[in-house]
Amino acid sequence: MVNDALDPESASLDLGLQRANPGFELLDRQAIDILPDQLVHRIIGALREKIVGLHADNVDRDARHVNKPGPNSTKRGTRMAEIPDWMTAIDPERPGGPEVLLPVRRPVPQPGPGELLLRVAAAGINRPDVAQREGNYAPPAGASTIPGLEVAGEVVKVGQGVMPELLGQPMCALLPGGGYAEYAVADARLCLPVPNTLTMIEAAAMPETLWTVWSNLFERAYVADGDTVLVHGGTSGIGTMAIALAQLFHVRMIVTAGSDEKCAAALKLGAAHAINYRTRDFVAEVRAITGGKGVDAVLDMVGGDYLPRNLDCLADDGRHVSIAILGGAKTEFNIWKVMAKRLTLTGSTLRPRSVEFKAAVADEIAQLVWPHIEEGRLKPVIDATFPLEHAADAHRRLDEDHVGKVVLTIGA
Repeated sequence: MVNDALDPESASLDLGLQRANPGFELLDRQAIDILPDQLVHRIIGALREKIVGLHADNVDRDARHVNKPGPNSTKRGTRMAEIPDWMTAIDPERPGGPEVLLPVRRPVPQPGPGELLLRVAAAGINRPDVAQREGNYAPPAGASTIPGLEVAGEVVKVGQGVMPELLGQPMCALLPGGGYAEYAVADARLCLPVPNTLTMIEAAAMPETLWTVWSNLFERAYVADGDTVLVHGGTSGIGTMAIALAQLFHVRMIVTAGSDEKCAAALKLGAAHAINYRTRDFVAEVRAITGGKGVDAVLDMVGGDYLPRNLDCLADDGRHVSIAILGGAKTEFNIWKVMAKRLTLTGSTLRPRSVEFKAAVADEIAQLVWPHIEEGRLKPVIDATFPLEHAADAHRRLDEDHVGKVVLTIGA
């Protein structure tokens, strides 16, 4: 129950204050109450999740431009032509290798209440897309079978309850699916305006990695100014985004990568240290770098036998966050180490989470990260682009020595 003595207007300005006192209601950008029971996992750890408040001093608190054109946003190449009935999309009929990613014709989706329709300019490619293609990651209930979790494009139609002023505006969006297509429907709460500091290709490469890194590293692991963090896969889309955010929020970043060339790339992007895990023991290296103390947090997408080694890298009261299991879902570790060092082991997946949760994360990103993007201080690293009809080649690129994001171009 909300404390009537609290000022809801001041609460809506700062999610750090909201989480520091669970009596505040969480409000989304359209002033829709998010019931506490829907976000109970976020307020149980309220005292240790003051990270939003800690970071809020680094941005202009008034620069909150969610679901509306930002100060550096313009209508780019608005083409309010008639919307066709059919579109080209990538929608595999069976699981398999990259060769199943063939162009097909599908009906153009229609936005429902609270949704908008984007004419897609570009779509980011992510590891969950590969898992879905292989038949190992089914879309959430009600989501499109078309792969693609992030896009950028122009708003061409809005559903009931969405501001008509958004028509013609460039937006990037987090999706549960449907991105590999000429048109995609997005929940308006999961859209952010594309400022002039980003190309549409860059904007399409932002949502999935930005939501993932922010919600896991800066919220779940509550990393703060001055912390030291270990991130595996330092030149992946997740890794490069983590490096970029670490620079903005004064976090010391140690990464691992699979070659000296990738390590050099990570250092050039701003990592403090990069360890070639093929030639060096990253546990010994982390101990040496930190003077034996260990790191404050580990962001791990490998799993398997990396988990016990990661625990050896953690300092007292360290936090371990698992976000993928590329190296396997099972391992053994010493529980005594967890007890003796008071470690926290946690993890999450983004795609199945509720829209309400993702919308709350979007609010935080809009308030604390988007001003940096509008000022040109944060950009994704783009490795390669491929036209939609060459989606198979784009997936093959993920298995090569890429650095940063791979993006499909559709109308960019």
